[in-house]
Amino acid sequence: MMASGPTRNPSSLRRLAGAIYRRPRLQLGLLLGPPLGALVFVYLGSLGVLLLNAFWQFDPFTGRVLPNPTLDSFAQVVGTPVYRDVAIRTVLTAAAVTITDAVIAFPVAFYMARVASPRVRGILLVSVLLPLWSGYLVKVYAWRVMLLNNGFLDSILSPVGLRGPGLSQTSAWLVFSYLWLPYMILPVYAGLERIPGSLLEASSDLGGRAWATFRRVILPLAMPAVVAGSIFTFSLTLGDYVTPRLVAGGTQFIGNIVYENVGVVGNVPLAAAYATVPILVMIVYLLLARRSGAFESL
Repeated sequence: MMASGPTRNPSSLRRLAGAIYRRPRLQLGLLLGPPLGALVFVYLGSLGVLLLNAFWQFDPFTGRVLPNPTLDSFAQVVGTPVYRDVAIRTVLTAAAVTITDAVIAFPVAFYMARVASPRVRGILLVSVLLPLWSGYLVKVYAWRVMLLNNGFLDSILSPVGLRGPGLSQTSAWLVFSYLWLPYMILPVYAGLERIPGSLLEASSDLGGRAWATFRRVILPLAMPAVVAGSIFTFSLTLGDYVTPRLVAGGTQFIGNIVYENVGVVGNVPLAAAYATVPILVMIVYLLLARRSGAFESL
């Protein structure tokens, strides 16, 4: 006679399942606990360690970071004109990219949500998502090749007496706008799709013309979705350093300053102090976005 392995008590498992079923908050905790724990430990923990380094002292002679509490790095960030100029340039570029993507995304998303047939809508959705399937560096290097002097863009514009921007801040704006455009189109499309058709019919029945309906009905209802998309485009531009390094022609952004101080100079306290600039900007931006109701569109 063969010995049987250990068996579980079915009644104990049923009691455990019943106890979990009767407690929705426990179910939510068991479901979200592991990913939230990983987020807090890996992401927020490493961010906290980085920001803690902002209060340490950097010895330029030895290149070592000394655990002596000081505000010298923050004073250097605030008092150095070049750091202020780079921060302003980065914020303005992020704002320009966000506005550009919003202007391009709105008509595309409106056509997808309110005009296109189901088949055309599916084709357009795949077309919007298709660039996300290719590598980030592949897209940036492709743009770099096109933007180089006497490159592909110059060969197209030269017959009409024009030249491309080359590697410059304008090129960074152009490439950023291309990279983050899908992140603007998808939230705006979702927001426009949720607008009830009865509201548009009511506006038409009350004598509202197309422009009046767009301005008074569609745009206010879709604005939270636009702000939701702008959170992605603004924040991604604010923290990127690879695109400016490859296509901006030496123009510095916040990410480049942070990268150089960590990887080249080794001044981690200064890099950590400067990294608080985009964090503070995004906190203010998110508070403004929350007031607009954008989080309900995510």
